Amino acid sequence: MKTQAEIVIIGGGIYGAQVAYHLAKSGRKDVVIIEKGEIASGESSHAAGLVTQFATSQAMLRFRMYSVQLYKELGLFDTVGSLRVASSKEQLLEMERSVSRAKALGLDCEVISPEESKKYMPQISDKELYGGIYLPGDGQLDPYTATTSMARFAKEQGVEIYTNTRVTGIKVSAKGEVEAVVTDKGTIRCEIIINAAGMWAPRIAAMAGLHVPTTPVDHQHIALRAVPGHEFNDQTPCLRDPDNLVYMRQEKGGLVIGGYEPKPLPRWIDGTPWEHGSKSFPGDMDQFEMLLEGAIRRLPFLDQAGIITLVRHPGAYTPDCQPLLGPMPGVKGFWMMAGMSLNGYGGAGGMGKLIAEWIIDGEAPMDVYGYRATRFGNYYSDFKYAAERTMESVKYYYRLKFPNDEHEEARPHRTSPVHYRLMENGAVFGEKFGWERVNYFDPGKEWRRMGEDQRKWGWAKPPYFERMRVEHTAARERVALFDLTSFGKIELKGKGALPLLQRLTSSNIDKPVGSAIYTQFLNRNGGIESDLTVTRLGEDHFWVITGSGFIANDHARILMNVDEKDGEVSIRDITQEHACLALWGPKSRDVLKKITDSDVSNEAHPYLMTKPIVINGVKVLAQRVSYAGELGWELYIPNNRATMVWDMLIEAGKEFGMELGGYKVLDPLRLEKGFKYFTTDITPSTSPYEAGLGFCVDLNKGDFIGRDALVKQKAEGLTRKLCTLVLTGTEDFVQIYGGEAVYYGDKLVTRVRSGGYGFTVKKNILYAYLPIDLAVKGNRFTIELIEGNLEAEVTANVLVDPKGEKLKS
Repeated sequence: MKTQAEIVIIGGGIYGAQVAYHLAKSGRKDVVIIEKGEIASGESSHAAGLVTQFATSQAMLRFRMYSVQLYKELGLFDTVGSLRVASSKEQLLEMERSVSRAKALGLDCEVISPEESKKYMPQISDKELYGGIYLPGDGQLDPYTATTSMARFAKEQGVEIYTNTRVTGIKVSAKGEVEAVVTDKGTIRCEIIINAAGMWAPRIAAMAGLHVPTTPVDHQHIALRAVPGHEFNDQTPCLRDPDNLVYMRQEKGGLVIGGYEPKPLPRWIDGTPWEHGSKSFPGDMDQFEMLLEGAIRRLPFLDQAGIITLVRHPGAYTPDCQPLLGPMPGVKGFWMMAGMSLNGYGGAGGMGKLIAEWIIDGEAPMDVYGYRATRFGNYYSDFKYAAERTMESVKYYYRLKFPNDEHEEARPHRTSPVHYRLMENGAVFGEKFGWERVNYFDPGKEWRRMGEDQRKWGWAKPPYFERMRVEHTAARERVALFDLTSFGKIELKGKGALPLLQRLTSSNIDKPVGSAIYTQFLNRNGGIESDLTVTRLGEDHFWVITGSGFIANDHARILMNVDEKDGEVSIRDITQEHACLALWGPKSRDVLKKITDSDVSNEAHPYLMTKPIVINGVKVLAQRVSYAGELGWELYIPNNRATMVWDMLIEAGKEFGMELGGYKVLDPLRLEKGFKYFTTDITPSTSPYEAGLGFCVDLNKGDFIGRDALVKQKAEGLTRKLCTLVLTGTEDFVQIYGGEAVYYGDKLVTRVRSGGYGFTVKKNILYAYLPIDLAVKGNRFTIELIEGNLEAEVTANVLVDPKGEKLKS
């Protein structure tokens, strides 16, 4: 065994083999794979082998398209095509929506009729068949052959592979850098570790003092004998029927069938035994029966098929069923590539290439924000909570989940200090990153938690639409009170705080104490990695305020950019130490003046200033910002005094007709104001200049991450920019969910980023990046919406109070 290598990959499944292959192919040949069993002896040995390119995420689509191309080039792929069918009207509409999104991302696909679907697979029943998608380039592979072949190709390029070698420890230097991997056969010093250990990834990460939440959940598939007269030939396309919860492919004239039942079972929630390898567990026909019945509904003659075997095996899933990719904070040089069970062989090639390029270039070559290994932080450190959320996500891999449906399991997990007050006012709760958050209020009715609510009303106007109008009107014309406690809050203290934030942000943070600075963290390509507010509370004291679901990634990004040369810095996640109540609207100052003697006039407390005010003896940090685009404050309150302040605001607000508001109304409020939402309107692949956020950029403050890319882009000029469009010809509500294809004439030019109904302007508003030559006010486009193709017109970027006079009043 070698005693030193540049990169050690832990895990000899398809992901470990793929990243080794791509590293070696890129010239990084001092690479070792360590596998505790044989190559392909873990999860990879049980995969069904279906591979599709279809995806509605840009990154996943690129991963899958590349993987299929790679497998074909290497002679590992059987191109038989794939057919995905809709067995309900609701699924057909979801299919049409998904196809529009996929086309806008670059996949050539269309929804086909039931008759066309049967042409590609004549054996399927036409009962409850509403349409389908046929992708001729999809197909299948042999998982064992593909994995062992990729490992062999890597070895031929110089990668060394040690099988039957178990990792027993990881050495970390005094500076917190990867130093060595310890195994039962010896120690290998290295600079980089890639944790591709599948179900064992959390145990490997724990050796370095890191936590990653993956749960092994049992998955079953059945092999059926061919039914005489109904044999499947070797060119039969793979079939997926999400309504019936099943997928299948042909094998020796019969079928291999798997699926995703409504009540998946965890195998281990706090660590997979080292002894577990490629063995499977006895099948559970009682649990699989509903999947088999679903397959028979689509292929009725299968009720005559004999069973060859029913296999049960666990696979590692994350709480959101997306992969864990990239570097981790706290241990420099430690990379994750795990939680892959729902991504399988389709994602492996593309993700292997991604990690290799990321390591070599120092920056991800595409937007993988939703897959970053840092996104869970320590918020999922409770094994039971992580397992419950994981099982629910697995359930929805095939089961239709409408855009407005909410998680139902593992609730409540985190609640606001004013939770009981929210309940007493008829709160209808949604959930974000474990927090119970009010979606809207239903006054006079019992509080409740939303779940599969949209399943009840389907693809139509939400039943709470008129309540949103009430909350919206109050915020625009009077005053509304919101509980935003789930906002992420990070505190930085020390001499190193300012230089660290200056390096991370595009804005100049060296402003007077009390300044609230709206800014972005950028990557080296100038793309937006975070959208947040930095508040200077002292010379060396700052708060970073970010979105509820972004706190873990933002916290990690700050930690990973610490430089000891800056001086000492303390970085703490203080999210759960302070409530946040937002008071927004033209009458907000009048309400606030009734409960504080502190001066909240515009002269004493202008827009973008943060300063303490005193409410009944309690010091409250009052930040003059508003996502509604109205006069107002975010009030940061010690948890134990939040209810007191709430009660005082409620009493003071009665005189001014104050309403309580929820998160659902924030979208129409911010859309009318031209405010962007991170991960849809602004992403790691869009720059501040393209997004209309150039006012945040200060190129003169000195160097910062992404500066060179912005200088270059500014010099060369933009090729696209984010525009505001409104649907023409109607003032009625239209469903806009984001991702829909946008056409200029007959040419597909872009996709919708986000949209909603603006109650003030009585228009359906949407944002889209348009080619610079088409980004002209008055230009008209066709939007492929769930309710049909509708016309939209480019309008002013800001539709309400464009000069921000109300915001700054």
